[in-house]
Amino acid sequence: MGQVEKHENIILSTTLLVVNLVVYFIVLGLEGWSVDKYINGEQNHPHLGGNAATTFVLESGLRSAVTGVCSVFSRGVMYHRGAMRSHRLAVVASLSSSTISLAVTTLAFGFVCKQIMLGGHRGKHLKTLEFFIIISLLSQVLYLVLGYAGMYNSSYQNRTTDDASIVTIHEHQKTGNPTHAGET
Repeated sequence: MGQVEKHENIILSTTLLVVNLVVYFIVLGLEGWSVDKYINGEQNHPHLGGNAATTFVLESGLRSAVTGVCSVFSRGVMYHRGAMRSHRLAVVASLSSSTISLAVTTLAFGFVCKQIMLGGHRGKHLKTLEFFIIISLLSQVLYLVLGYAGMYNSSYQNRTTDDASIVTIHEHQKTGNPTHAGET
């Protein structure tokens, strides 16, 4: 795969990261507003409404949004910015936080499906919240697929080499001895 394809995959990965962040912030805002209305006893608000599953949607959606934002920030810091020295460790940590976020988002998605099946009056904000939880699940799945593809194919990775392998190659060129970074 050429440099152009690698660059396009990096752009796709970064774009999905930004999309996930925006979607999770929208879900977080809608969840915050809806939970506030529920706590204040305004379940019959014209923009909220709901049915028996609404409480579960709000609780699981709030967890989903918080873990999603934390996951995106950890991916941004560890993986895309290269804050960790070992590239492989950054990828594994990034994907594990994304997997946890996907699990919590899937739980929220299940409650959204149940709420839609139960029917009844659901206000604009609640329908918008349902839509964004579904979008967050899809974008999270796409990001994870791309991330796991990057573990097995370097063309999907944001960085092709890490600092330790550069030092190892440089040491080998200078001395003729292949040494691992950090060894004495």
